Amino acid sequence: MPEIVELLASPVHRFLGRPAAGPAPAPPGELVDVVQIRSGLGIVGDRYFAQPAHRDASVTVIAQESLPAGVGLTEVRRNILTSGIAVDELIGRVLVLDCGDGPVSLRVNRAARPCAWMDVTVGPGTWKALRTTGGIRCTPLNDGTLRVGPVDITVERVPT
Repeated sequence: MPEIVELLASPVHRFLGRPAAGPAPAPPGELVDVVQIRSGLGIVGDRYFAQPAHRDASVTVIAQESLPAGVGLTEVRRNILTSGIAVDELIGRVLVLDCGDGPVSLRVNRAARPCAWMDVTVGPGTWKALRTTGGIRCTPLNDGTLRVGPVDITVERVPT
């Protein structure tokens, strides 16, 4: 059964400067059990919320199946970690997630390409390994709530 494994809403950018210097410390509480999504704006409390430059990429999703065992959102800096959903195949579609609080529709705009930081935070070779499975960048199409746990999914065509 598909599920949301982790949720990250971080108010800070941790990957600043050169990867060799290492990431900035994680703020307390960036991994959460529930997030509030706002249409066209992103995740309330996240560093990309309502940022004009990130409106078409304000929510990022990655599949747990793409990551080495034990690696989660604090290392890869995506917002939603799923299991049982082939997210990298959804570019150009709408991913609808419903955790029981109503559907949240995410327009999948493009791949979330990894960067050299992955070799530092996950391990050598990760940057190259995640080039085709680094997740997706999405725009939320409606307001809603997502929670860690089982999730119903629907994939739809992008509205025209």
